Amino acid sequence: MSNQHPSIQNHLLAALPEVDFERLTSDLEPVSMALGEILNEPGDQLQHVYFPTTAIVSLLYVMQDGALAEIAMVGNEGIVGASLFMGGQPSPSRAVVQSEGSAYRLPAQLLMDEFNRGGSLSHLLLRYTQALITQISQTAACNRHHSVEQQLCRWLLSSLDRLTSNELAMTQEVIANMLGVRREGVTEAAGKLQQLGLIRYSRGHIEVLDRQGLEARVCECYEVLKKESDHLLSDIQNSQAIDS
Repeated sequence: MSNQHPSIQNHLLAALPEVDFERLTSDLEPVSMALGEILNEPGDQLQHVYFPTTAIVSLLYVMQDGALAEIAMVGNEGIVGASLFMGGQPSPSRAVVQSEGSAYRLPAQLLMDEFNRGGSLSHLLLRYTQALITQISQTAACNRHHSVEQQLCRWLLSSLDRLTSNELAMTQEVIANMLGVRREGVTEAAGKLQQLGLIRYSRGHIEVLDRQGLEARVCECYEVLKKESDHLLSDIQNSQAIDS
């Protein structure tokens, strides 16, 4: 996919017309994101939004007893802080870095000012929000109806789609929290995938050895999510072509 701003690795920012991008340039701050870093908690008034480039951020629903479940993940296709421009302040979820890397940070008020212009960024953010809602809905259905092994395959494949390598730094305990299941269930599922030669797990690192094998065992939810993601990127590409 050709970018209007080749040095920008976030697809939403890269798709902005030059005049819109220039209004943000001086306030876009490159930041590094550490594994496990919490960007915001439920109830926080968002001060910044984040456009991941190489990092992946998980959006987690937090129960009153402290139990967690991932409702969506955001990589270089999107933005962390969608609730801001959808009128959902304060934040409804916890945003935590799932895979360390880089992002661009932008003050929340500046994003709102640009969104309220009703221009290209507004259109791109609303299109992304549609994809995010699809992801949240499908993830909820998957967590309710499919096995831990299928959920783990979906989660691994969705993570790989947002990474440039086939390795993830992630413990089984963290994955269990992401999926909202018992650690023993993840241990059993990961062990089975390892026995089949699909992954290699050691010391908090997971290496995917056979992606096609994972795709053969995953539930239909991954195909739904992948199709929506592909449609999103296609729409962004079409937006670039029109604005260029």
